[in-house]
Order: sequence, then structure tokens, then C-alpha cells
Amino acid sequence: MADVNRGDRPLSPHLQIYRPQLTSMTSILTRITGNALIVASLMITWWFVAAAAGPDAFATADAFLRSWFGDLVMLFSVLGLWYHTLAGIRHLIWDTGRMLELEKAEASGWVILIASVMLTLFTIVIFW
Repeated sequence: MADVNRGDRPLSPHLQIYRPQLTSMTSILTRITGNALIVASLMITWWFVAAAAGPDAFATADAFLRSWFGDLVMLFSVLGLWYHTLAGIRHLIWDTGRMLELEKAEASGWVILIASVMLTLFTIVIFW
């Protein structure tokens, strides 16, 4: 039988002793950006529904989306969209069995972080 008296040791590593790695952080960030994009798409859907509902509803939705908060949400949505897209491409590459070595996985993590910021700045310059 297994030794059930393990003392005060934890059963698995916990947050106090686990050092976050770039690959784990980029994976968590991919999930966060995916959920954040759902919120942004709901805001855009609200804007379209309000446009169909009438001028008063549209004025409310449009004022919200054009406010500083709406601009900030849309800016981070662009960043999230680029990041989520690039991370998805990286996962597709991983699904083929390529770039799974630790050095390549970390390098691709830095690439998607830097590229998503650069593509967001490019998008702002083009569409501002």
C-alpha cells in the first residue's frame, strides 16, 4: 500500500513555489484574450442592434463606444485580436510537432508578444 503519511509536503507544486514560465503565461494570455474578444464582440453587436432599434438606442450605444472607455476597450480588443491570432498560429505549428523544444517555444512566445504590439501599432496608424 502507498504511504499515506506524507508529512507537510504539498501534493503538487503550488503558486508559492512555482516559477511562471513564458510558455505558461502566453497560454493563459491566449485564454484571457479569447474571453475578452467575446466581450468586445458583444459591444459591437450591441452597437449594430441599437442601430436597427432606432435613433435613441443608437445614440446611447454610439456614445458609449466613442467614449474614452469605449476607445480603450476597442484598442485593447485590437491588441487581443492580433495576439490571439498569432498565438493560434503558434498552436497550429505546435500541433504539427514542430517548435516544441523549450528554446524555440520561448522564442515563439516572445515573437508573438512583440509582433502583436507591433501589428496593433500598425493597425492604429493605418485606421486612425
